[in-house]
Amino acid sequence: MALVGATGEFVAPSFLCLLVTVMPELPNKLYFKIGEVAKITGVASHVLRYWESEFTTITPKRTNSGQRLYRQEEIKQLLELKELLHEKGYTISGAKKLLAKKEGAAKVKRKPPSTTFKKLQQIKRELADLQKIVSL
Repeated sequence: MALVGATGEFVAPSFLCLLVTVMPELPNKLYFKIGEVAKITGVASHVLRYWESEFTTITPKRTNSGQRLYRQEEIKQLLELKELLHEKGYTISGAKKLLAKKEGAAKVKRKPPSTTFKKLQQIKRELADLQKIVSL
């Protein structure tokens, strides 16, 4: 297992190549059509539509004509999903459980402190008082 090739360049062992998953660089756009997403992710468009029906976090916008428009965040989710299903061998239900566990942890982190809620309630009361004064 040599790390240096015959010409002196670095050669990564094959097991390291399997461990590294490279996220493709996304073009600087707000929205992507399903064909573009299929090319970026390397997944057929009918599979993307199926994943959309199975995973509630993947919700592309729809145009008036019904065309799906994916955001970069959704493409990253699709790439993560592809890694779980195609590379790590998860089933759909296993991937759902894993992602739900991750989302649950993220929701706990984002939960606002009770002091913030109390401050918002106070601001709401003050605005209601101001509205009463202005309407007099």
